[in-house]
Amino acid sequence: MGGMTHRESAHYWQSPKLPGVDLLRARYIRKTFARHTHETYVIAAITQGVEAFHHGGSVHRVGPGGLALINPDTMHTGHAGEPEGWTYEVLYPDASLVARIAAQTTTIRGTPGFRVAAADDPVSSRHVQAIHRALEEGNALAADTLMHAVVARLLRLHGGPLPERAIHTAGARNALRARAVLEERMADPPSLESLAAELGTSPFALLRAFRRMYGMPPHTWLTDARVHRARALLDAGLPLAETATAVGFTDQSHLTRHFGRIIGVPPGAYRRGRARTYKNRARPVP
Repeated sequence: MGGMTHRESAHYWQSPKLPGVDLLRARYIRKTFARHTHETYVIAAITQGVEAFHHGGSVHRVGPGGLALINPDTMHTGHAGEPEGWTYEVLYPDASLVARIAAQTTTIRGTPGFRVAAADDPVSSRHVQAIHRALEEGNALAADTLMHAVVARLLRLHGGPLPERAIHTAGARNALRARAVLEERMADPPSLESLAAELGTSPFALLRAFRRMYGMPPHTWLTDARVHRARALLDAGLPLAETATAVGFTDQSHLTRHFGRIIGVPPGAYRRGRARTYKNRARPVP
């Protein structure tokens, strides 16, 4: 991709030629991703520099030829692993697509997923980049073929069944109920103390159970959930200001700030990228 630049750029997009997959190509230097999750899988091929990210209680560093592999609903972060930042090309395949490929190509039983968060796998990295190139060229057959090949390879080399989240303890059940309350009352959520009282537990016990279940405290989880719901509303065509209010952000700038720290691009750029096919160049990050 040429030499490293001194300017950040990012393009988040979706091609109608490869349904069920979002894509991101970005060059980040000072970018810091907040603790967040994705509803999809994440397959990120680092092409230049080093990305560092927190995942599963450890900090992982990935350079050229390496991949960051994140399962759905798994808390992680992201930031530069060296002063020059990092460049990467990312695939976000949805769960149904990965499940179909796993059923056709592996013996995995249950929900398929990645057993490692980082892998040194230049072959898979080249496949990820080739999918981007194929979609730029409008080659649906190549993109779909490569998508099946790279997911099957990654599951064979680095995959297995995902463990089921245990919800047998009272704390886990309270965390699950707390999540349901926050989802239902996202625009006007209760305080931690009120939420704990409503569930018949203490704030500290609820906080501890929620962290154990979801990898982050309730207020961080709520911000993440608001951004995910905002994405769905933007996909449905709701204006930015109305989207911000609907999910509980104070205004459009509040939505924009958190959206960029989780998705990687501002909400307006996200909506444009989802509404039309790729236009070849990454756009500067505002």
